[in-house]
Amino acid sequence: MSEAKAGRLAGKVALVFGAGSSAPGWGNGKATAVAYAREGARVVAVDKVTEAAEETAALIAAEGFAALAVTADVTRGPEVAAAVERTLAAHGRIDILHNNVGITEPGGPVETSEESWRRVLDTDLTGVFLTCKQVLPVMVAQRSGAIVNISSIAAIRWAYPYIGYAAAKAGVNQFTVAVARQHARDGIRANAVMPGLIDTPMARSQIAAHYKDAGEMRRARDALCPLGFQGTAWDIAAASVFLASDEARYITGVCLPVDGGLSLGIG
Repeated sequence: MSEAKAGRLAGKVALVFGAGSSAPGWGNGKATAVAYAREGARVVAVDKVTEAAEETAALIAAEGFAALAVTADVTRGPEVAAAVERTLAAHGRIDILHNNVGITEPGGPVETSEESWRRVLDTDLTGVFLTCKQVLPVMVAQRSGAIVNISSIAAIRWAYPYIGYAAAKAGVNQFTVAVARQHARDGIRANAVMPGLIDTPMARSQIAAHYKDAGEMRRARDALCPLGFQGTAWDIAAASVFLASDEARYITGVCLPVDGGLSLGIG
């Protein structure tokens, strides 16, 4: 983990959905919540699993920064609204909305059940809609705000046979672009980060079935990356901090690959 920096988010309030980790270790949302705090933001760490949200908030507090843990399921509008209300009650504003919730389920169009399709799209895409639905009016009233949505390189190229995930993340990209254009004159920026092959607890647990063991998975995924190695959750956190900060004040509607060159193709 890197040392605290100059406080690029000092005075800002960051509402992070998916701030917990699905298993021990550093997931993208957990690392980003901590990175936001290290840059001076007051973080509201939201997760469907109470213990996961509390763990992230405790890590932030242990470093001497402000954090609030909130439980909410992004597929349920009333729970999202309640999380936003908790944030406003505690801090009075929301400067950064970070959406990091996502699941994968295997299968192409034939193998995937309707239930699986709807579950993945509800979690990965409708969740982004529901959080923005609640937070955008707050940001419009403030005349400022930055939204960072975590998409995936699967939105623009083949990764694994997870049709629901690919479709949902492509939707996240265009949703982000649409929000960016509609709300640019409101002082709101919206950008997406597209992680490539990132070594996270979620990747290790949900993709492991494609390989005979963890070592084979790591070697195969490293070899696929033009830079020769997978990224970590801290790479996604670094990109998110930049896009949320005033350093990116003239950047909106961008879907940024953070993928070690994977989107460049093979050869």
